[in-house]
Amino acid sequence: MSVRGGRMGSAITPGRAIGTVLVVLGLVATLSALLVPVYFFDGNRTIALARSGWQDDGKGTWKTEYGPLTPLDRDFIRKVRDAGLWEVPAGKAAQERGTRKSVRIAGDHLVDGHTELDRRAIEAGRTLKVKLPNEPASASQKSLEDINSAQGDEFDQVLVDRLRRAHGVVFGLVGLVRDQTRNSMVRSLATRANAIVLDHLTVLEDTGLVDFEALNDAK
Repeated sequence: MSVRGGRMGSAITPGRAIGTVLVVLGLVATLSALLVPVYFFDGNRTIALARSGWQDDGKGTWKTEYGPLTPLDRDFIRKVRDAGLWEVPAGKAAQERGTRKSVRIAGDHLVDGHTELDRRAIEAGRTLKVKLPNEPASASQKSLEDINSAQGDEFDQVLVDRLRRAHGVVFGLVGLVRDQTRNSMVRSLATRANAIVLDHLTVLEDTGLVDFEALNDAK
């Protein structure tokens, strides 16, 4: 009996060991499946946050009738306003001075889209008591000056370079705000901005002048 018992034990032990290993591997795989998406989503959110370049005004979260208003929300409204202050003039310049039809078409979209977003940003600023700029930020002003000083084919290229880069940055910010805001007015602005900025990215790329390698190098 002892021999049989020994043989039986030796026969069962490997099977049990294999079963245990499979169970452990299954648990590890399940845990990984649960943790990896969290890791990557949180990581992507952090990357988006860093690339968006938003600025904390240090004033904390405000209570409003439309929901909490965070520093990110307020900076987003200000950036939409800033975009209107320099991209509407840039769009008008594209309409008047673009040497390519595609650049003039892009100008039409820029003027229409940012005129609407600027109106919405001003309304949000007044309603939520967010102080907005009346002049473009220094970097925005420099981009507008670069566009205005260029001539001919160079004008088309400089305009597309500056505007495509700016829209790429703000597109990331729009997505971040749309994901995180708990303020209904800011969410409405971000939702509309998402559609308009995507349209602008498309028409700028349709000019055939976007240098994607240069854009990636600049990130």
